[in-house]
Amino acid sequence: MNEPHSSGAAAEPARLLRPYAAVAIIVGIVIGAGIFKTPSMVAGVSGDAGWMLLVWVAGALISIAGALCYAELSTRHPHAGGDYHFLEIAYGRHLSFLYAWAKATVINTGSIALLAFVFGDYMSQVVSLGPYSTAIWALAVVIGLTLVNVIGIEASGRVQTLLTIFEVLGLLAVVIAGFMVSAPPDATPPAFSSAPPLGMAGLALVFVLLTFGGWNEAAFISAEVAGGPRRIVGVIIVSLLIITGIYLLVNLALIHGLGLKGLAQSKAAAADVMSLAFGVWGQKALGLFVALAALTSINATMIVGARSNFALSLNWKALGFMGQWNRGTGVPIRALLVQGGISVALVLFGLLQHDGFEAMVEFTAPVFWVFLFLVGVAVFILRRQPPAADQYSVPLYPLTPLLFCGACAYLAYSSITYAASRNAVGISIGVMAVGGLALLALTLAERRR
Repeated sequence: MNEPHSSGAAAEPARLLRPYAAVAIIVGIVIGAGIFKTPSMVAGVSGDAGWMLLVWVAGALISIAGALCYAELSTRHPHAGGDYHFLEIAYGRHLSFLYAWAKATVINTGSIALLAFVFGDYMSQVVSLGPYSTAIWALAVVIGLTLVNVIGIEASGRVQTLLTIFEVLGLLAVVIAGFMVSAPPDATPPAFSSAPPLGMAGLALVFVLLTFGGWNEAAFISAEVAGGPRRIVGVIIVSLLIITGIYLLVNLALIHGLGLKGLAQSKAAAADVMSLAFGVWGQKALGLFVALAALTSINATMIVGARSNFALSLNWKALGFMGQWNRGTGVPIRALLVQGGISVALVLFGLLQHDGFEAMVEFTAPVFWVFLFLVGVAVFILRRQPPAADQYSVPLYPLTPLLFCGACAYLAYSSITYAASRNAVGISIGVMAVGGLALLALTLAERRR
């Protein structure tokens, strides 16, 4: 193994990630346990099969608009820091630090920990390890996948590709099951026979966009995809087309197998349709598929999350210990270990205070969508700079970035409103307040040097 390089030019990542592995990473991040839950919620909120499918298509179009914006930013400024790097260039390192802080302490690591608990819950049904089985499985998967990622980007990319293939096969099994059985004819009224209220349609779109969430993490691997900066454009678009196709097939299959009414009333629609098609063994197999979906998302989140920590360290000398990139393995080893350590701590904290932990992670969504809105605005700001030699320009400018910014603003508003209804806005404010104190401490430390 080569010695890791220090921060600076020598710390820049090499283009070792094959495009198909990059597609697997993005598909693995986006397709998680959410697709097994949200179709029922969207069916219940929309109340009409036609409008339900239209909302999923709208979610795909908004996601593609955002992906095109990210493709322009990624080809103009390819960097392991991803959207953290875009925010830094557009607004300065102080605001970008707050974003990186939120990702490092709650958004990414919290997602890893929660998905680890999902994995632990389902694996405990297969192999129980005692009264703390879920936590043991969760800790094991966080530590194990961190070690896989430390081995190198090629190893983690191969693991991600394999996991994503099995995950997609699991969803295809749900699709086959849905079309093998038929719901009663009166279980699904004619499409577009009724229209949901505007507020309910907006809520359905929120659920859909949350299920599409994660495609933006492609920016973190933009500097590592083999073939040059523009290769990330095709990677992002192909990934979202695959995801959209799978999501629409799953929804059509669930409507066919359970009917709109049955889908809306089901708490585990995919499990129900697998049970109808294949019996109790099909239902048990779905548990493994859900565990696999969680495992896939954990690995992909680890890959991109460590890149954010690495980029942060390059801008703050006090955090320079994370700014070492091993050119032989193609990974920021110390950034990965820091991410793994925080994730393990959150798993332990979640074990002790499970409800508080879930609220802490879930209600940081307002922070995430506010920053994503700022990334969309950065497209307009950075257009003032001379274009890069191999740059991709977002089509239908300025309509495409305006659509993306509008969607992010709406989701930020909806997330804040929902958090306020649960008296949880203080959690987001608290996370950012601690980040502000950390920023002040780092700034004062650099001035003393």
